[in-house]
This record gives sequence, structure tokens and C-alpha cells, in this order.
Amino acid sequence: MKASNKQGRNTAQAIRQQRGIGMIEVLVTLFILSVGLLGVASLQFIGSFSNADALNRTQAVFIAQQFGERLSANAIPSDITDGFVVDNTYFDEDIYNFENLSCVGGGLPYDCYCKTHPVSVPNCQTGDCTASQLAEFDAHQMSCATVMTNPNARISLQCSQDKDLGDTDLCTAGSIHEVIISWPAKNWQNNNKVKNAACNASTGDDNDCVVVEVAL
Repeated sequence: MKASNKQGRNTAQAIRQQRGIGMIEVLVTLFILSVGLLGVASLQFIGSFSNADALNRTQAVFIAQQFGERLSANAIPSDITDGFVVDNTYFDEDIYNFENLSCVGGGLPYDCYCKTHPVSVPNCQTGDCTASQLAEFDAHQMSCATVMTNPNARISLQCSQDKDLGDTDLCTAGSIHEVIISWPAKNWQNNNKVKNAACNASTGDDNDCVVVEVAL
């Protein structure tokens, strides 16, 4: 009888021990599962961050290439040297990014300046334009394309290594035209990205950018 009681106590004790071990296993499993889910969530967040950056870059490349095609289509023979040039108005910074326009009521740039064609900007789709007016029209069209998906993006046109600084052409025939589209850079976990000097040449801002070179 004593042996039977002792065996019963041992069995009960073993059951209690098994129950304790089972609970620990459950807690460990839950902990591992929680860490795994946090890891998955983190990867998804990083993935969305990377996807947004890739979308901005892809869209910028497309717009810059489109602007390059417009420059090539609107180039005229130079009066000074052999080759082709674009009208000097293309290099007026004020015709880009809606600098000379005002928005009544606020809102996103595309809603303000692009849904309705501004009266002060020549509309070369409905009438004939001079070379200077065509430059203003192109600048407005490309500025609208730039902010359509990225309201903080900006577009500019620069002449790289002008072959003759003494002539009247702001970008002498044979020089490289640079279409630059930039937007504020986003850093992940305070890790600063390596800056592209072309994106921040004239400002102290931390920008990402796309630079497309165009030879006429």
C-alpha cells in the first residue's frame, strides 16, 4: 500500500513537472514568434521605404529623358558656331518649379499650377509660339510632370562645361545639357546616405537626384 501511495505521489509530481515544462515551452515559442513577427514588420517597412525611393528615381529618370527629347526636338542651328543650341530662355531658373506663379487657396503644387493651364504661361498646344515662349511652355509642362507623383521634387536645366563662355549662347553648341530632378533624401535609422554632389551643388540640402546628360 505504501509503495502504491509513493508511486502515486511520484506520478503526480511528474505530471506537475511536465505541466511546468510545457508552459515554459509555450512562453519561449510565443517570444520567438513575437520576435519573428517584429522582424517581418520591419522588413515590410524597409521594403516600402525602398519601393518609394525606387519609384521616385524611376519617375525622375523618365521625366528627365522626356525633357531631353523636347530639347533635342526644339534645338535650332547656332548663329555663332556649327551645331545646335536651345533658346537661352531654357536656362532661366524662374520658369521652372512655378517660381513666377501664385497659388490661390494652397494645396499640392500639381493641383495649384497644373490642372488648369496658367494664363501667364504661353500655351503652345493651342497656338504658335516663339522659341522663348516654347521654352516657358516646356518648363511648365516638365515642372508639372515632376510634381505629379512627388510634390517635393524640383527640376532644373544646366549647361555642363560650356565650350565658349564668351559667346551669347548660354550653352554653346557641343556642350552638355544636364537635366536634374531632385527631391529631399530620407535617411533610415539616422544612417545618412552618401550624397551625390550634383544633387546638392548649390544648396546645403540633403537631396537625392537624377541627372540626365543631353547632347544636341
